[in-house]
This record gives sequence, C-alpha cells and structure tokens, in this order.
Amino acid sequence: MKTLQQLNFTNERAVIRVDFNVPLNDQLEVTDPTRIEAAKPTITHILSQGGSCVLLSHLGRPKGNDPKLSLNNITAKVSEILGLPVQFSSQCVGAAAEEKANTLKPGEVLLMENLRFHPEETAGDIGFSKQLAQLGTVYVNDAFGTAHRAHASTTIIAQFFENKKCFGSLLEKEVKAIEKVMKDGASPVLAILGGAKVSSKITIIESLMEKVDHLIIGGGMVYTFTKALGGKVGNSICEPDYCDYALELLEKAKQKGVTIHLPVDVVAGDAFSNDANRKQFDVMDIPDGWEGMDAGPKSTARFKELIVTCKTILWNGPMGVFEFSNFAEGTIAVGNAIGEATKKGAFSLVGGGDSVAAVKQFDMQDKMSYISTGGGAMLESLEGKTLPGIAALS
Repeated sequence: MKTLQQLNFTNERAVIRVDFNVPLNDQLEVTDPTRIEAAKPTITHILSQGGSCVLLSHLGRPKGNDPKLSLNNITAKVSEILGLPVQFSSQCVGAAAEEKANTLKPGEVLLMENLRFHPEETAGDIGFSKQLAQLGTVYVNDAFGTAHRAHASTTIIAQFFENKKCFGSLLEKEVKAIEKVMKDGASPVLAILGGAKVSSKITIIESLMEKVDHLIIGGGMVYTFTKALGGKVGNSICEPDYCDYALELLEKAKQKGVTIHLPVDVVAGDAFSNDANRKQFDVMDIPDGWEGMDAGPKSTARFKELIVTCKTILWNGPMGVFEFSNFAEGTIAVGNAIGEATKKGAFSLVGGGDSVAAVKQFDMQDKMSYISTGGGAMLESLEGKTLPGIAALS
C-alpha cells in the first residue's frame, strides 16, 4: 500500500475522500472543525507539489437532496482552515461536475456536493464509482471515519486507479496508531473500556484479550459483571442475559494471563439527572432506588496506580455519565492519569465517540499521544477486522 510520499502529484488532479462529516448549529455553521483540520496536511502536501485537489465527502444522513446538509454550508470554513479559496461544485457526478474538475489549475481546490445525496454512494454502486473516478487522475483515501464502509467513494472507486492510489496522511496515522496498540505496543499494555452495554463490546473485548496485559472496565458494563458476581445493582443499567458471558470472560482472562480490573466503589444517583442526590456505595451493594453513575474515589485511585505503570494505553469509553458534571469525576481522573502516563513516555490512543468527546470536553487533547477521528472504523479495527476502505488501497 502506498503512502502520500510514494506518489508524485505534480500536475496530477487528486480525488481525495475526506471525512468532513462535521457538526453544524442551527445557523448551519461548523461547531467543531477537527475533521477538516485533520485533512489539511494531505491537501497541503499535494498542492505544494503542484497538484490540484477534488474533495469528496458526505455530511449527515440526508434523504435525497437536503439544502441543510449541503457541503456548500462548510465551504467557507474549509477555505478558512486551508488558507486559500475553495471552489464548490453543486454536483458530485455528471458533466457539470467533470467540467469543473477538468478546469482546475495546479494549486486549486474544489469541494464537491454531498455524496449521500445519491443513494448509489452507500450502495457501493460501480457506475457511480466510475463517475467519481472521472474527476481526477489519482485517488487518495484520507477518511478513516468511513473506511469500514464499502461505499462507492471509500472502496469501490479505488479499482479505477490501478497504480495511482494511496493513503492520505490522516489515514496512515490512524492505522499506525492502532497497530501500535494491537501489534507492537510496549508492555504492559492496558485497555480501558467504558460504555453502557457488555453486548456492544463483546467482539472488542475478545480481540483485546489476545493483546493486552490489563483491562479496566467502566461505565454501565460494570453492573452486568456485578450482578454476575452475586452483587446488588439497584436501579443501575444491567444486562442480565449477559451475566453468564461476563463470568466466562473473567475465566477466559485468567487463562490468558490478563488481569481484569472492575471498580470497587461507585458514585450513585437516586435519579438519572445531574441534580440527583448522590451517595457512594460498594460496587457489590447498590440499594434499590439508586443507580451507579460513576466510578468511586477508591476505584479511581486504584486505576490511577495501574495506569501510570503502563507503557501502551487504549481508552475507549468513559467511566460514567460524564455529561453530568456531578458524575464526571471518574472519567476526569482516568483521563488525567493517562495524561500522566503519556508524559512519562507511554503511548496513549483515545478512540470511540464518547471518550473522544470527554477528552475534548475536559480539554485533555494535548495530554494524549493520539486521538482517533473514526468511531465505528476504530472499533472495527480493534475487533481485528480488515476495513474495506484500507483493503481497496492494496
């Protein structure tokens, strides 16, 4: 698989699949430009070599042509971040789109309309892919966030660029960061998994068992383990159908030499609200009428002791309901401990929507080695799956 550095972009017109699926407010302004900023190094590299760029992206989940989800709404922000004028095409395929692309001069950038205005994009339609391929002479995939989808612009299009296709710098960084955890991370390797349900993390837990030395479990998943071990969970979120599986996991971990760390105490609320009354309980003894909402202080102290000794750390999912400030302490403490370990030389990878959101909310971005831009793609990589968007570049 080729990287940007292995192709020469002089006088080439690069079709770049970017991930500009950014949040917009009611005035249709970009509220978090992280994904646009993440694509800048690839675009700048191609322009600096005397190439031009045709940018393909989706935005949201439109049903047909929806003006609120037009990429024209973000053109000004893309221009601002790139520091140059960005042209816009109101079509992404067809004669008008091809004409706009064909007239691009070296150093120029053209943003095409939302790919998902066409159902053929998500269907992976080969005819639609071929039309997209007409827009350029080289194909660059820099959209890790959609690399797990076999869509027209992320996977099928690549077959029309036999030897002229490559990773963008963001996609390359994402793949290397995951490999650093899953293939060649320095020991001890620690995974911290949060989230509400054990059922949604089964394949990730199974996959990580083969790679890590320690596994911290937080969030709502904790209470399924608590119940499985004979504890009382009160009103806490719990999946009774997965109690047997939780016990199997604990046994499997023992056999593989993986230490699973569960909270010993929790901060509970008497309602699912930031204003709920709060009490600390032993994790095995949460009374009726109370639900576990965060890891307790004894737990976070133990977690910190472990985290700062580890050399490779993956964080996927918060410790509790961090969106409520009164139940965010566990998540903040874990984030700060990861930051401390990173400062001492550990490699830390944060991925998955909620943990990334927490890191941003508590302004911890600079404390981590790498923050992934792809939620679903990151999770599928951790499950050990080969992503179709990456396979298509080989």
